[in-house]
Amino acid sequence: MPDAAAFHLSASVRHRVAGFSLEAEFSIATAWTILFGPSGAGKSTLLRILAGLISPGEGQIHLNGRSLTDTNRKIAVAPGRRGIGFVTQQAALFPHLTARENIAFGIRHLSAGQRTERIEELLALFGAEPLAARKPAQLSGGERQRIALARALAPRPHFLLLDEPLAALDAASKQTLLAALRSLDVPALYVSHDLAEVWQEDAAVLVLDAGRIHAHGPAREVLAPHRDHLLRLLTTAR
Repeated sequence: MPDAAAFHLSASVRHRVAGFSLEAEFSIATAWTILFGPSGAGKSTLLRILAGLISPGEGQIHLNGRSLTDTNRKIAVAPGRRGIGFVTQQAALFPHLTARENIAFGIRHLSAGQRTERIEELLALFGAEPLAARKPAQLSGGERQRIALARALAPRPHFLLLDEPLAALDAASKQTLLAALRSLDVPALYVSHDLAEVWQEDAAVLVLDAGRIHAHGPAREVLAPHRDHLLRLLTTAR
């Protein structure tokens, strides 16, 4: 797995589309960072820019000292060559492939033995061994997300972008998968608009609203102004 201690991502991007303006400049070096903000804040747009799926109007993105995007120098590394895994709310699995074949898709360069070892490792991590021979149509939403996460992790990415892939899961399943992800020590940017979830995770937080970064720091400090509201939410949840 990548060395989380050596991780560093920096981005300074501007992008305008359909009346929406995104201007974000930040640098992160923590293994687990939450991108927090309301719906429509620009979270998904920012992740798609980091992944290379959207070219920003202008800006630069560097991952571990490597330039992935630089509009001034016309650098635009293709999504598949960035060393970034990307998982969204909708598990975009190949419908004609089994779960095992989906996980194997990005590691076809490995030997058959290495592929098998890696697939078995990830199926075990996500408790998905019984799903290996099933196709996506035979899986529940939560099961599809487990396979999507395994597929994103299979090539051993340097960085993960997680655009609320666990949003539709029940609390227990979500916590189980989050614990599995964090146990890997793969640096990740995890999107959430759930105040209670962010508070409980107590991770580093980037606050994005209306296309602008408003704060960056430890969750309990950044979200301190919302403390009373959060306590009411958590008390009600119990």
